[in-house]
Formats: sequence, structure tokens, C-alpha cells
Amino acid sequence: MVGVALAAAAAAPAGDVPVGAVIFDADGNELARAANAREALGDPTAHAEILALREAARVHGDGWRLEGTTLAVTLEPCTMCAGALVLARVGRVVFGAWEPKTGAVGSLWDVVRDRRLTHRPEVHGGLREAECAALLEDFFRNQR
Repeated sequence: MVGVALAAAAAAPAGDVPVGAVIFDADGNELARAANAREALGDPTAHAEILALREAARVHGDGWRLEGTTLAVTLEPCTMCAGALVLARVGRVVFGAWEPKTGAVGSLWDVVRDRRLTHRPEVHGGLREAECAALLEDFFRNQR
């Protein structure tokens, strides 16, 4: 699943950090995919996860509830994205690279497993971590 997110990240618009997110239904069918587009859209909320959540909610058929779905993303979600996936009731999150500066799924914070929340998705991090991290390292090396 993270491999599909890597393909989504490769489609990020020029100048946007190459993060990709894909949402799958309970049967493993792809519902939505997106890449970061903050720069392209001039929208601070246009993270890959948010864009994919919006599209998946549109096509999933249960309004905004994405119960039983899996979000695969190349980078550990930030607090905004972690909060959104919890509120959307995503069932499982799998991600590649850990993000110690802003990660909210186990690194800096652990928003998704806060016991005070009514929904807590299953989380698997560090999948294909080296590939996901290399994509980001290459992008930032070329930005300098």
C-alpha cells in the first residue's frame, strides 16, 4: 500500500513536498489518491492526506465516514492530518517515513491513539521507510 502512495508522491506538483496518500476501502480497492499541493493551490490545508480524505468521502458512499478504510501515506501525518483521519473514522493508517519534527502518529505526538478520543485507528509506521525518506531527502537537497 505504501508503494502506491510512493507513486502518488511522484505526481506532486513542482515545488510541493512529494508526499503521497492513497485511501483503500475494506476490500483493498482504491478510493482516492493525492499528492501534496499546498504550493500549487496556495492552500495550507492541501496536504496529501486531506486531499485524499476529501475525495474518498465524496466517492465512498457513507458521507464523511470512512469506516473500514485504510490510509496509506509516505510520511507520518501531522497533527492536522491525524485529527482529520480520526474524525473521518479511518480504520487503519500505514505510513513510510517517520517525521520527528511534526509527526502526530507516534513521533512527536500520538494524536491517533489518544485514549480520550472515541475513535482510534490501527497504525503501522515505518513501512518502506528508506524509500519514502529518500524521496524527501532528494527533494530538499534539490531545493537548496
